[in-house]
Amino acid sequence: MPLIPPEALPHFENQIYLPMLLIILERDRLAFEKGPFKLKRPYLAMIAEAEKLVQKDLKESRLYMRRHSMKVIKGNHDDMFTEYVFIHGGYEDHRRYLNVRLRNRSEELLGVYLAMGDRAI
Repeated sequence: MPLIPPEALPHFENQIYLPMLLIILERDRLAFEKGPFKLKRPYLAMIAEAEKLVQKDLKESRLYMRRHSMKVIKGNHDDMFTEYVFIHGGYEDHRRYLNVRLRNRSEELLGVYLAMGDRAI
């Protein structure tokens, strides 16, 4: 029997990826504000909407994790891997993520949230 139930895994991964997305969106917003764009508002509105959606999903995951006594701790990292410790039900599950995978998945999620935000505008 696995230590972490399959329905909990997306919430653990949300705690990894969604904070990264918020940092990326914040940096992108600053780049659009300072950049030489003639019409900045549409881009800024799209980024703001994506930030709201990411924050909403992050809040839902945090509540789920709090209710189920789950926690994510960032462990060691080097040029190739980043380790995360998933704590659930008194068990620790150490997982190593390839940094390239973290970047690619973040990029994929960024596209999803920007597209979702685009529909909401």
